Amino acid sequence: MDIKAYKMDGLGNDFVIIDQRIENIDLSKDQIIKICNRNFIGCDQLIIIKKNPKLDAELEFYNSDGSASGACGNGTRCVANFLSREKNQKKITVSTSSGVLKSNILDNNSVKTEIGIPKVKWNEIPLSENLDTKNLKIKILNKNNIEHIGGTAINVGNPHIIFFVENIENFDLKKIGPEIENHKLFPEKCNVTLAKVVNKNLIKVKVWERGAGLTKACGTAACATAIAGNINGLVEKKTDIEFKLGKLSIFIDDKNSVHMNGPVSDIKKIEIKI
Repeated sequence: MDIKAYKMDGLGNDFVIIDQRIENIDLSKDQIIKICNRNFIGCDQLIIIKKNPKLDAELEFYNSDGSASGACGNGTRCVANFLSREKNQKKITVSTSSGVLKSNILDNNSVKTEIGIPKVKWNEIPLSENLDTKNLKIKILNKNNIEHIGGTAINVGNPHIIFFVENIENFDLKKIGPEIENHKLFPEKCNVTLAKVVNKNLIKVKVWERGAGLTKACGTAACATAIAGNINGLVEKKTDIEFKLGKLSIFIDDKNSVHMNGPVSDIKKIEIKI
């Protein structure tokens, strides 16, 4: 089977995009895993674009382990740019399993997407028990076996936990990530972020993504980190989240809705033989 597809990324957080609006292509879980495998095509997430009679499109997201993902901020921004070029319009609205997302296409391949109002109640994250989501008091160890206790839980279409630490490089996220992702407190697993507050408008992060592993960037993690930082009084309502390859700007508006702005790559056409 030959599949026409596209590759895009947001700050290195990369995607294979398959447009099913014209031709419906049913992919098995094994085929999704194969496409995402970096020894084959390779990506953090696979995105499927479907027709939506009322909106510009409907999006489905799949992690590299084949599991479905509720939301993908950078992926949504990439597809919004893709659809904007096709439709020649600057505003794009898509539906996802976690709600309707609106994007504005700005200059210089920059896209701003409204992610919506975050969920912070224990049963909305969801957690397996009723705990203070501002501080879950989960213990992680740094490379010197020194304990750090904390963790703020946020849901922005998918569950996140953010640990604010002195130095993100002092922790082995490859080890900590899967342990916390599969922690008994998170029945739907979670994304894990290590965050270092630089100042009131800048946080440096490293992210372990649920179902995908270490990632160069993660849009929903950026949103969750900005919200967690604001809830804990560490940053303002407008803050930059810095990844290895650049920054995403996050803004929490008066209605507590979260907006994410950042660059997306050019669109690359690819063909997948599977």
